[in-house]
Amino acid sequence: MIYVVIAFLWVSICLYLITGGADFGAGIIELFSRKSYRDKTKSIMLKSIAPIWEANHMWLIIAIVILFVGFPTIYTTVSTYLHIPLVLMLVGIIARGTAFTFRNYDAVHDSWQKLYTQIFYYSSLLTPFFLGMIAAATISGSIDTDAKDFLGLYIFSWMNWFGVCVGFFTVALCAYLASLFSLHQARFNDDVLPIMIRKTRQTTVYVVITGILVFVSAYFSDIPLLKWIFSKALGIIAITLATISLLFTNDAIKKNNFLLARVLGGFQIIMILVAATYQHNPDIILFANGGSLSLFDESAAPKTIAALGWALLLGSIFILPFLFYLLFSFGEKGK
Repeated sequence: MIYVVIAFLWVSICLYLITGGADFGAGIIELFSRKSYRDKTKSIMLKSIAPIWEANHMWLIIAIVILFVGFPTIYTTVSTYLHIPLVLMLVGIIARGTAFTFRNYDAVHDSWQKLYTQIFYYSSLLTPFFLGMIAAATISGSIDTDAKDFLGLYIFSWMNWFGVCVGFFTVALCAYLASLFSLHQARFNDDVLPIMIRKTRQTTVYVVITGILVFVSAYFSDIPLLKWIFSKALGIIAITLATISLLFTNDAIKKNNFLLARVLGGFQIIMILVAATYQHNPDIILFANGGSLSLFDESAAPKTIAALGWALLLGSIFILPFLFYLLFSFGEKGK
């Protein structure tokens, strides 16, 4: 049953990065859109994220619950040494959701809308940035449990060049997913579709540039990222497939096959995660002193894992059909 729990953890993280990434990216795309067509971008983004803007956090909650119940030592370590970026990320999620609601559904539209919009913009930008920094900290070996001061324990564990670059890379991925996902809705508007296609191509360039920065920062930080990815066949295959799928994505956009483009975008995220994590799996946290925390070694009691596994399996039977119906319903509504 431990494999079932780990599979749900990995899938929930993937789905949160894909759906939540597209959600956060909507605010990023709107923030960096020209004022001349920002209203058009806002309208398309609102329709694009309508099915997922609230439901996507379900995957984050599932991941947190799995860590809390099934892997308490890992949960405690992350929430202790990375509590600052975690709090900032959660504040961003709350601020963004609140601002989005008041901006779009407030009964009175006045000067406060400008404040709600700014909160929506910058929380959409900062939240995935801190999410990337947290992810970088867990695999970079920057968490120093032997440090004797506050900075060493709780700041430098995540505030470093590698973490910053991974944060920018995560932001770029979110913007890329949002622009890609918006094409399906933009197909109804001949004025907006060329704008969103151009945004997709721009964000693709940003993903490539920030991805290169991640490798450069890893090299200068003595993080063997290149070795992790390219030392075995699986990493090479994952990166190759992610790269090739970019070509198919561009072809799908040219043929107006935007649903396929969405699928390929999600596939690329999965391949990036596989390439970045498979080498040190099942170790989920790497420490500065060379130690690590393994999903197998740090799991809860077998009875707890069994109960958690059955709860996840039974819960998915009830939740997933309604989630797919939600996506279908909003997709039909946009036609």
